[in-house]
Amino acid sequence: MLRCYAMRSTVSNGPHGRLFYGYVIVIASFLIMAVSSGAIYSFSVFFEPLQTQFGWSRAVTSGAFSAFVVLNGAMAIGAGRLNDRFGPRIVLTISGLVLGLGFVMMSRITAVWQLYFAYGVVIAAGFSGAPVPLMSTVARWFHQRRGLMTGIVMAGTGIGTMVMPPFANWLVYRSDWRTSYLVFGLILTVVILLAAQFMRRDPSKHGLLPLGMSEPAMGREAKNPSHTGFSLSEAIRTRQFWLLCLALTGFGYALQSVMVHIVIHGRGVGLTPASAAAIMTIIGAMGFVGRIGVGHIADRLGARRPLILVLCVLSLSLFWLAFAAESWAVRAFAVLFGFVYGGTIPLFSYAVAEQFGLRAHGVILGIVTCSVGMGSAIGPIVTGYGFDQLGTYTLSFAICGGVTALSTLLALLVHTPKSTTDPSSASRN
Repeated sequence: MLRCYAMRSTVSNGPHGRLFYGYVIVIASFLIMAVSSGAIYSFSVFFEPLQTQFGWSRAVTSGAFSAFVVLNGAMAIGAGRLNDRFGPRIVLTISGLVLGLGFVMMSRITAVWQLYFAYGVVIAAGFSGAPVPLMSTVARWFHQRRGLMTGIVMAGTGIGTMVMPPFANWLVYRSDWRTSYLVFGLILTVVILLAAQFMRRDPSKHGLLPLGMSEPAMGREAKNPSHTGFSLSEAIRTRQFWLLCLALTGFGYALQSVMVHIVIHGRGVGLTPASAAAIMTIIGAMGFVGRIGVGHIADRLGARRPLILVLCVLSLSLFWLAFAAESWAVRAFAVLFGFVYGGTIPLFSYAVAEQFGLRAHGVILGIVTCSVGMGSAIGPIVTGYGFDQLGTYTLSFAICGGVTALSTLLALLVHTPKSTTDPSSASRN
């Protein structure tokens, strides 16, 4: 009934209809991102219980998360391609089932290979079907407010990071980590399956236009804007594509190094288990603000300048963390890091649309996300190995700052190809 009501909306950008269906897409996407990413970023809460029970080193334990990001990034390319072809409802339904299964499997592990298989393969496969299809779908529904709407969707990660790690910590210390993983698996399956049923790939399939695009103003291009822009083969032949991928590889290296190790680092500077887990809550809260704030700024300035700024500030925050030896300093880091890391996330999709159009947006965004994943795979292992060898995170976090500084320089070299700003040119590609 909801579907029929939404599809009868008389005007695509909603001023004369009761509801523009794109907003339903945003709400459903927000919920999916909140529960899925919140569960993923709870890994740092489970880090210490896993070490305590099995005696694994920090490098070995964090290696499971690195395996996760490698396969997740690689499969994000396929998820983007499947979303371009079949739409998000099918992709996300399968994703929810696989992701829930992976967390249930985590509740039964007894050996390190099972950890790597459950988290590094099954959970990675499930989560790969969420961020790229969601961001790509929102980009298709919104020409105007694209940055803001993408920011709201990805702010689900911030809310999830605020809620799920403390919830995991509460479960762990009132039952055990196995029960916690089982509960997470059930929550993920139910929420994602329900929200996925509201997803629709493309407004043109339902006789609508993206928000802010009018047929008289755009002519033939407005009828199907998803067909304008670069194909994948054309995009990968541009310098901009590789510069963007390399810049975001460095971002991924630093991001997941912090996300995997920040809770146990907090314990090392004197925080209680609950206070250390609350660091993730601070990061999540500021990430929520950053996603919406920077997404809104991108609607006014485009993606390039905000991307350069947030990467620069991210680098500075990581050098601060490298020498943060007291609990207040770690909390201060969490505030700044959460905002700028959160602000970077909605720029992925916006930058791809700005650089290459919507023609192959899903698969191009998948490759960009895979680049983030490659950096994310290396970072936690190197950071954990650095601690195992030196007994401190100082050098490891300083390296994260240096890597992100390099990403800032690469982002400075990215310039929007003229063909994506000229509809007639884009359509010829």
